[in-house]
Amino acid sequence: MESFNLYLLPEDCFAMILSLTSPGDVCRLSSVSSMFQLTGNSSAVWRKFLPPDYESIIARSNNPSQLLDLPLKKIYSSLCMYPILIDNGYKSFWLNRLTGKKCYMLSARALTIVWGSTPMYWKWTSIYHPRSRFSEVARLRNVCWLEIKGKIDVKALSPSTHYAAYFVFTLERSAYGLKNQPVKVTMGLAGSGESITRVVYLDVETPERLGNFPQEPFLGQPFGDFMVPPILADGGDLECRMDRSDGWWEVKIGEFKVDLEEGELEMRLTQLGGHWKRGLAVQGIEIRPR
Repeated sequence: MESFNLYLLPEDCFAMILSLTSPGDVCRLSSVSSMFQLTGNSSAVWRKFLPPDYESIIARSNNPSQLLDLPLKKIYSSLCMYPILIDNGYKSFWLNRLTGKKCYMLSARALTIVWGSTPMYWKWTSIYHPRSRFSEVARLRNVCWLEIKGKIDVKALSPSTHYAAYFVFTLERSAYGLKNQPVKVTMGLAGSGESITRVVYLDVETPERLGNFPQEPFLGQPFGDFMVPPILADGGDLECRMDRSDGWWEVKIGEFKVDLEEGELEMRLTQLGGHWKRGLAVQGIEIRPR
């Protein structure tokens, strides 16, 4: 049997082969083959990895020409490493480095915050956290009922992709009314009547102490200094905040698979109970592939 010299293939064939892989595969193949390295820089390859509407998304930023004038590989790399602000700075957009899937963060200004426009209850601060993506964050002064809602059109997301949404926040030293208190989070298509609701905790002292409640507590009623977490009584896991690399915290709101072409994905966070609370700082809601 005669051997076949792969390097005799036209460059277009190499480009087609690479475009059927993934961005990570292209980088790995380029490191071991000079031909793949040459083809791996071509626009024909990276156009397949960029979202079809990448130009219109970049056009919604403050300085689109700075990105659009670059080669497509550099556009892809830049969008993976440096999120851009779009829609008057109310949203942040970037790409997942390994898959090229779209990622967004909705700023606090892009969210609907009950009493958010009332200075007595919420304060909007332009200088707060050095690693905030946005020019403003929302700081909770004092409210009894906490409710925050965000929406995004499913057409803005990558199709056939499992997404997860995260509430991105931090707590001030003066925070109170949130420790060991359950927070209800809901995610689903707006107006569909189909959504998933979970209970999470923004501020938990020690999971071990929370886990020592009686086997059959009276759900929703105080137990000593704590509110009995219903999720524990149901045998579920305690969903707490997680550290982020940017110095903020996040807690998962829910997951959603994009398999529709129309509709709005709605994410909601509501504080259960009627007690007063303060000291919550909100950066936004992040939507990224699971």
